[in-house]
Amino acid sequence: MAVTRDHIGKTVTDGQRSGVLTDIMKEWEDPAEKPGERVKRTVAFVRPSGGGREWLARPSRLAPL
Repeated sequence: MAVTRDHIGKTVTDGQRSGVLTDIMKEWEDPAEKPGERVKRTVAFVRPSGGGREWLARPSRLAPL
């Protein structure tokens, strides 16, 4: 089951790790890519519950816990 903006603030998992969904952006571009090579995509931002580095995932790859 994919997560939506309704899940922001709730715990989600990608099957290997879990964290709190902090945002979903529909037209996010990776700033690490060269400007001419950037592709707009929908991404979810997930923060580990116990602290640590935030990670990005496709909302379709996340499920609420």
